[in-house]
Amino acid sequence: MSEPLKTKLQYYGISPWEIEVLYGFLHSRFTIVQEEIENNDENFVSFLDIGIPLEFNEAFFKWFDFKQWEKVKDVLKEYKRRRGSRNALKIKIQFAGNPKIVFTIDVVDRQWFNNAVEKMDFVIELLPQHLDPKKLPTGVREINYKFDVESARWRLDTAKSKDQEFTFKEDVWKEIQKKID
Repeated sequence: MSEPLKTKLQYYGISPWEIEVLYGFLHSRFTIVQEEIENNDENFVSFLDIGIPLEFNEAFFKWFDFKQWEKVKDVLKEYKRRRGSRNALKIKIQFAGNPKIVFTIDVVDRQWFNNAVEKMDFVIELLPQHLDPKKLPTGVREINYKFDVESARWRLDTAKSKDQEFTFKEDVWKEIQKKID
């Protein structure tokens, strides 16, 4: 018998009740490790980081069950609704893989926040193009997506290799130069 997959929830400013609801939807597929952390971003009252130990692809949604994923998305949107219209909630969802795929949702407006949550699934269709080795910097281990309210879609934001970080601007990856003090 194989060991159950572990998903990690790191959070602050999320009530025990809210975590319990999310836990309820995830525990049917994962063993859940919870860690309440200190506030590490003064711009947000609440933060949730969900570490999913599977790749972001069609197989994940079939395995997890699309209806179950819809319920998880509804919970995330409810977190935002409960916090009002200020910049109170930041959510990070990290999918394992090579490269790891990370979604960061930190949109202030609730309607755009909900739109970001709903459109996350659509990125799957773009992955073959986004992960094309001819277009990616060498050795990339992590790709970060951020929701762009101007275009109402998820955009490539940053990529990380072992010792380099890149930003995606004007349809090309550019290395982020580290400042030397």
